[in-house]
Amino acid sequence: MTENTRIPLAGVIGSPIAHSRSPRLHGHWLKTYGINGFYIPMDVAAADLAEVLIALPKAGFVGVNITIPHKETVLALADVVTDRAALIGAANTLIFRPDGRIHADNTDGYGFMANLRQNAPNWDATSGPAAVLGAGGAARAVIASLLEVGTPEIRVANRTRARAEALRHEFGARIIVQDWAQAGNMLDGAATVVNTTSLGMQGKPDFRVPLDALSPKAVVTDLVYAPLRTRLLEEAAAIGCITVDGLGMLLHQAAPGFERWFGIRPEVDAATRAAVLAT
Repeated sequence: MTENTRIPLAGVIGSPIAHSRSPRLHGHWLKTYGINGFYIPMDVAAADLAEVLIALPKAGFVGVNITIPHKETVLALADVVTDRAALIGAANTLIFRPDGRIHADNTDGYGFMANLRQNAPNWDATSGPAAVLGAGGAARAVIASLLEVGTPEIRVANRTRARAEALRHEFGARIIVQDWAQAGNMLDGAATVVNTTSLGMQGKPDFRVPLDALSPKAVVTDLVYAPLRTRLLEEAAAIGCITVDGLGMLLHQAAPGFERWFGIRPEVDAATRAAVLAT
């Protein structure tokens, strides 16, 4: 790198943002691959988002991650939106192009699938129905990716049924909506179970959906990664299920953006997990 070459900058925008583990993750990759760049957390209010996005490329930013509460709003501010970001209705990765245009993508579904394939290598999406708890942005990414790989039926339960019904309207007849009070019933015969809600997260209500109908042959994954071993995963493991924690999704969804920004595809390995989990 010459003295006149700008140091590439990236970061994550949300509000709040101090809790994010993304700076630790990208910082580990930058150090591992010897890249002279930086990844910066930025707490940006909704009213300032458009102005900040316009200014960042001028300051040397090559892209940013977007998290709550801006993942839906940012679509309207982007010049180019990928098909998967449009389908999901949210973006988590922005690339600032040399011509000044903002390219918006969503890598959450990719991260979800890569995590399952890495940690449950014998998992087969086509082997039976999936049960998805929740109907928010993460659920949309999960459902889109499950449909893409041939899951025959996706059962969805959400505390607000109308949001689950909206998913059926958008994603089609393979979506079966279940009342939240009966969420435990949709685990019967499910080959894949996914918790996309915040239930079980530190500081949030416990996960209390009964697992009586859960088959020991099911693969169970929880998008919550704090704590790493949630109550859902502990109880599913006791039944005999293969369980996959949510940290891998965070790691894998970050890799495509890092590659676009810094030019190297990072490896998601044991050292990566250790670096993010370090206190």
